[in-house]
Amino acid sequence: MIQLTQVKRVSPLRPLQTVSLANKVQGVYRPERNESYMTVNITAKKIQVTQAFSDYATKKIEAKLDRFFSGDADCKVTLSEQKNMITCEVTVRTAGLIFRSEQKAADKNDAFDACIDRIIRQIRKNKTRVEKQLHSSFKGSFDDVVEEQADFEVVKHKKFNLRPMSEDEAILQMNMLEHAFFMFRNAKTGEINVVYRRDDGNYAVLEPSEA
Repeated sequence: MIQLTQVKRVSPLRPLQTVSLANKVQGVYRPERNESYMTVNITAKKIQVTQAFSDYATKKIEAKLDRFFSGDADCKVTLSEQKNMITCEVTVRTAGLIFRSEQKAADKNDAFDACIDRIIRQIRKNKTRVEKQLHSSFKGSFDDVVEEQADFEVVKHKKFNLRPMSEDEAILQMNMLEHAFFMFRNAKTGEINVVYRRDDGNYAVLEPSEA
């Protein structure tokens, strides 16, 4: 039987509000910081978050990412460990946009640094579009010439019937089609779901949620 490792509920995006956070809430490290900076949440799974790493990550986010966004931005750092490798995921949410990077390394600082560099590259490649989307929330500026990504081009629109099926059946159909994802109507809930293959080879399902 195919085993799902993750189910995500996806809701419409909306601007986030800056909140006042305590230093530790339910095991999640949340650094005390100046209100002018981005809100930073650091979470660990099967690994201990040290004060040294929390300080390092917070200072680097302030130095590298804070200059791009206004105070309503939220940055979440998640660390996990598997087979002596550290996986770091950095997600920045602001004014309806999400920037995300996931990197692996033997050292958590190296994995975190790679995530930050990746997000900066995303911003650089899409500077004009990001600036248009975020308006006054975007503070990005580059001293050098930025080579932006070419215009997005939709080359195909496809329609198909969404017949009810189980998650196992949807995964089987996705694999038979050799696709990386598959949209289907969940036979149990009647909702439209998307199953996809994760980078680690496992499967996950996207489910809609109310705003």
